[in-house]
Amino acid sequence: METFTVQVAQRGLVTLPQTLRRTYNIQTGQEFTLLDLDGLFLLSPRPSQIDALADKIAGELTKRGETLESMLQALQEVRADRG
Repeated sequence: METFTVQVAQRGLVTLPQTLRRTYNIQTGQEFTLLDLDGLFLLSPRPSQIDALADKIAGELTKRGETLESMLQALQEVRADRG
């Protein structure tokens, strides 16, 4: 695993080292997903799957008739039972 040092330029721009761009065939204009993991930044050339997964879960819950209110009520009941 190599370590690279990058610098933030005007307007927040960061230039990826040429070695990485060549190795991973990164093209001008290519979009990345940036995840902030409590100060550790993860940059991925793949689109984030988090939003798609959240939408899929929400769709399944809606099909079952679940609402935010019903899930919060169920959570309160479980907490009360443990309490």
